[in-house]
Amino acid sequence: MSLPTAAEDLVLGLTGVIGLPALTEAAGAPLAAEDIAALVEEAARFTAEKMAPHWQEADRHGATYANGTVTVPPHYRALMQDWIDSGWQGVAAPVEHGGQGLPHALWIAVTELASAADMAFFLGPVLTAGAIDLLVGHATPDQSARWLPQLVSGSWTGTMCLTEPQAGSDLAALRCRAEPLGEGRYALHGQKIYITWGEHDLTENILHLVLARLPGAPEGSRGISLFAAPRLLPDGSRNALRCGGIERKLGIHASPTCVMLFEGAEAELVGEPGRGLNAMFAMMNAARLAVGVQGVGQGARALALAEAYATQRVQNGRPIARHADVARMLAEMRAITLAGRLLALEAAAALDRHHLLGEEAGATRLALLTPIVKAWCTDRGVETASQGIQVHGGMGFVEDTGAAQILRDARIAPIYEGTNGIQAIDLLVRKLGRDEAAAMHALLAEVAATDPRLAATCARVGEATATLLALQARDPETAQSLAAPYLDACGWLLGGWMLVRAATASPDRAALAGFYLARLLPRAEARCQEIAQGALLPLPASP
Repeated sequence: MSLPTAAEDLVLGLTGVIGLPALTEAAGAPLAAEDIAALVEEAARFTAEKMAPHWQEADRHGATYANGTVTVPPHYRALMQDWIDSGWQGVAAPVEHGGQGLPHALWIAVTELASAADMAFFLGPVLTAGAIDLLVGHATPDQSARWLPQLVSGSWTGTMCLTEPQAGSDLAALRCRAEPLGEGRYALHGQKIYITWGEHDLTENILHLVLARLPGAPEGSRGISLFAAPRLLPDGSRNALRCGGIERKLGIHASPTCVMLFEGAEAELVGEPGRGLNAMFAMMNAARLAVGVQGVGQGARALALAEAYATQRVQNGRPIARHADVARMLAEMRAITLAGRLLALEAAAALDRHHLLGEEAGATRLALLTPIVKAWCTDRGVETASQGIQVHGGMGFVEDTGAAQILRDARIAPIYEGTNGIQAIDLLVRKLGRDEAAAMHALLAEVAATDPRLAATCARVGEATATLLALQARDPETAQSLAAPYLDACGWLLGGWMLVRAATASPDRAALAGFYLARLLPRAEARCQEIAQGALLPLPASP
C-alpha cells in the first residue's frame, strides 16, 4: 500500500481537519473541497517540476558577492520568472492589489511544498509575503498603490531589516537613524546584518523595510520607527544603499544573507513615528509561522528521501525499510512530520477565523500557537533531518544523497525570526502571562475532550502551566529556564491532538495516530516531569 503524499496530507488537513470549506462558506467566499484539492495539487506539481529538480545544484553553486553585486545560481532567473508567471506570490494577498484573496491556510500549504522543494530560493518569496502583510496593515493608500502590486506579483521582493551588529534580539539597542529630508522623505544611515535576500540579481527592485530612529526619539523600543527604502528610486536611479558582503553559512547556500549599508538612502515612514516595532511585528509573526512550516518542509523532504532509500536498499535479503529499527525511525519521521503539518494548518485556520470572520478567539488562539509552531516544528525538522541521515547510514553522510543538505538547511530555522528559546519565553511570559493562562487552559480542555487517550497528558501540561506561572512570579530566571521544555511538552501534546483529528477525518491515518500516542506522546509527560523537578532547584551559577 502506498503512503499518502505531502499534498494528500495537506488536502486532508485543509478539508477534513481544520474545516476550510466551512470556514470560507461562513466568510461568504466559499471554497469547495475539490477546489482546495486542485490548488494544492497544482502547487505540488509546480514545486516538484520547477523548484525541486535543481535544489542540490543551487546549494553547490551558492550565492556569490563581488564589488557590491550579489549573484545567485543561474537557473534561479528562469525559476523566478516561472514563480512570477504562476501567480503563487499573491495567493493570500488582497484582490485590490492584484492578489487572489484566498485564505492564509492555503498559503501555508504552498509554503510547505515550496520550502521542501528548495528552501533557499523560497526564502525570497516568503519574506515578500511578510512585507505584503505588513504594508496591507500599515501603509498609506498612496504607498499601497505604489508598492503592493509589484510585491504581490513577485516582480519586486521585500526584506526585513532589523538586526544590527550590536543589536540581535535586543531591538531596543538599534542605532540606525533616519534624518528628515522634507516632503515626507527621510535619509537612512546605518548598518543591518543577516538580511535574507537583501541583494540579488533576480528582480528589478527590492523594497527594504527598515527599523530606525528619528532625531530626538526616546531610547528603547518606543523610539523605533519603520521605513521603506527601495533599491531603485522612482526615477530609476540607484538608492544610497548597498550590500557590503554576504555570509558564509552552514546551509541555505543559495540564499544570500547580506550585510546592508544604508548611506543616506531615501526612505518613507511607514505607519506612525515611534510605532515601528509594532508594525514590524506583523511581518515577524507571519515570518515565524512560515519558519515553523519551513521546519515541516525540511522534515517532509528528509522523509521522502529516507523512504525512497529504505525501500530500495537491500540488506540481509530484504529492504531495510522492513528492518525493525529502520521501520521505527521512518514511522517517527512520518508521524512527527504529519503532526507538524497539521499543527501549522491549525494556526493558519485561527488566523483565517480572525481575518475572515472577525473572531477575536481566532487571534487569541493564533497568538498561543505561533511560538509553538515556530519552535516545536523547527526543532522537529532538525531532528527529522538528522534521523533521515541515520536511515541512509553512511550514504547519508555523503553529500550526493541530499540528506546532509537537508540537515544543514534545516538548522537555521530554530535560530532566525527569534530563537526558539525566545519563542518559549514569549509563550510563558507574554502569552500565558497576559490572561493567567486562561486561553491555554481552554485549549487543553478542548484537546482533552477530543480523545480520552489525550486526557492524562493534558492534565500534566495543565499542572506544568500552573507551576510555571507561580514560579514566574517569584523566580522568573528559573521559570524562564524551564520555558523551552514547557513549549516542547505543548508541542508533543498538540501534535497528538492533530493526529487524532486526522484519524477521525480519515481512518487510514488511525495506525499512525496510534503509533504517535503510544511512542511519542510520552515525551510530553517527560518534559512535564522535568519542569516539576526543575522548579524545585535554582539555576546553576553562570560564568
